[in-house]
Amino acid sequence: MIVIVVFLLVGRMAGAAKEVAIAWEYGVSEIVDAYVFVFKLAQWPIDILGGVLASVMIPVLARMPQDQPEEMTRFRAEMLGVALGAGLLLGAVFWVALPWLVTQPWVHLASTQAEIAWGMARYLAWIVPLDLVMRLFAAWTMAANRHVNTLTEGIPALTILAAILLSHGGSEPLIWGTLLGYLAHVMLLGLSLAWRSEITAPRFRFTSPHWQALLAGLGLMVVSQTLVSFLTLIDQFYAARLGPGALSTLSYAYRVLALILALGATAISRAMLPVLARTHVERRDLAGVAWRWAVLLFVAGCGALVLGTVAAPWIVEILFQRGQFTAENTRQVVDILRYGLIQAPFYFVSMVLSY
Repeated sequence: MIVIVVFLLVGRMAGAAKEVAIAWEYGVSEIVDAYVFVFKLAQWPIDILGGVLASVMIPVLARMPQDQPEEMTRFRAEMLGVALGAGLLLGAVFWVALPWLVTQPWVHLASTQAEIAWGMARYLAWIVPLDLVMRLFAAWTMAANRHVNTLTEGIPALTILAAILLSHGGSEPLIWGTLLGYLAHVMLLGLSLAWRSEITAPRFRFTSPHWQALLAGLGLMVVSQTLVSFLTLIDQFYAARLGPGALSTLSYAYRVLALILALGATAISRAMLPVLARTHVERRDLAGVAWRWAVLLFVAGCGALVLGTVAAPWIVEILFQRGQFTAENTRQVVDILRYGLIQAPFYFVSMVLSY
């Protein structure tokens, strides 16, 4: 558990450092608007498929007989073939569709935003196959109860950070830092799997009998993940209508909020999971214990809401207010962050009920 927490914190710190560098170099600007908009659109199908992989594939792999390594190897080779084929197909579709989409009047991007987004879309579309293969490798790693994927999650952020520090502005550091970061992430996970002889050449066929178990749980999860992921798209298209700066302001606020919630979730998991596990083993009143935790965490979430609302100006100023990121940008991000913190009590309670 301690290793997981350390790896998680390293990844979060890398992500925070990347956001600090972007704020310093670009501030709230049309370049960041365009990057956030295109990146979120390109990630949308992978967020759906990645959630499905984590929820459906990991249990299937964990239940496979360990005395049949040949069957496991064949199934993994076929999954890799499907991921490569689907990823390249989706990448080609997005390579065509994204540049067209960002220039449409009904999207309401300003002319400069649309021009920058068009230039980015032709390249960032190719994070789709990279991200899909990365999610597959991460699912394999988690199914084997290893956590190297948690550590390597910070690789794309560190690559973007390095690209910004070594460049002289413009959109190119964001484009190439993102692409090289995702490529490095895939390669590191692939090497860790190859080191244990857990990866072979892809097979483009469906001959493994384990496909039936995988596909059986696929439909409902795809529908639920699609509905959840639509919220991200709605946020992006709504912010695009608000004019230049809205997308980047929303992104900065979301990053701070995600960091706060992630740290809270990590602390809660470490404190709560051993208690719930012990209660389950001892066959005590698990529901009663869970509800008491839910009440406790709701109160703690309300405290985090109040504390975060008061401390938000200092948090945003310390993280971002330097370089191109002005005091006015800080005020705008703080306003959005305070509204986002309202979800903290309900988010913490949902963690208990989901366990």
